[in-house]
Amino acid sequence: MKKVAFIGTGLMGFPMASNLLKAGIKLQVFNRSISKAEPLKEFGAEISNTLSSVVRDTDFIITMLTDDGAVEAIMSHPDFLNNLHSGSTVIDMSSIKPNTAIKYGNIFKSKDINYLDAPVSGGTIGAEEGSLAIMVGGEQSVFDKSVNILKAMGNPTLVGPIGSGQVSKLANQIVVGVTIGAVAEAITLCEKAGANPVKLIKALSGGWADSKILQTHGKRMINKDFSPKGKTSTHLKDMNNILECANSYNTHLPISNLVKEMYKTLVDNGHGNTDHSSLYNEIERINKK
Repeated sequence: MKKVAFIGTGLMGFPMASNLLKAGIKLQVFNRSISKAEPLKEFGAEISNTLSSVVRDTDFIITMLTDDGAVEAIMSHPDFLNNLHSGSTVIDMSSIKPNTAIKYGNIFKSKDINYLDAPVSGGTIGAEEGSLAIMVGGEQSVFDKSVNILKAMGNPTLVGPIGSGQVSKLANQIVVGVTIGAVAEAITLCEKAGANPVKLIKALSGGWADSKILQTHGKRMINKDFSPKGKTSTHLKDMNNILECANSYNTHLPISNLVKEMYKTLVDNGHGNTDHSSLYNEIERINKK
């Protein structure tokens, strides 16, 4: 049986790792705060106390980390690099810059180590249900060897060469960010004009304007429940990466830029840890000027 390691058991990583274990995959787990990984013992995980021990003699190494800085800290660490064996596969499921994915793809290739960038969409609900959209960049042969592992966490699609998964995630976050803004404006308009926003969501069901974001984030806005499922600070990071990537191809994304500025204001005003549906609050703030 192939040995699989999982590094990073935060809001997303924990349920992803538990789904791998439920699928019968033998899993070694490492997290910088070991206490966050300990509960996975109940599902049959082996908890590693060091980076070197979780990587050593492992065939597939999955990372699910916060951002580029966290990925750099793990992947450039000698305990990580020096314990990967030839022919093993690193699958980074973090959301990072495409250039960071390409950089590590090249580093691993020089060491005869396979690499996939495989960021996800679907939030904590998708992670818990094992229904994540998984956008993958890499070689077809490496994808084929990894696909059954990925299927335990969601629905993987190979989009193109290394870096393509991250570009697809940025494209995903454009749609999510802009749609959250549109839903927030729709809910706000109903509230200001005296229409029932709960009935609005029901009325739009099945039509062109219907979406998961309308159904889930719309209800959060109505209930003013912004407990974090996907953090505002994380979406700001994504919007910055979107615009940086677009700029590198001399491409202008004016709507994405507007949404980025709104998220930036939220974070600057101390709302970085609220759910990204709290973009609604920024529209409220603008209307109170």
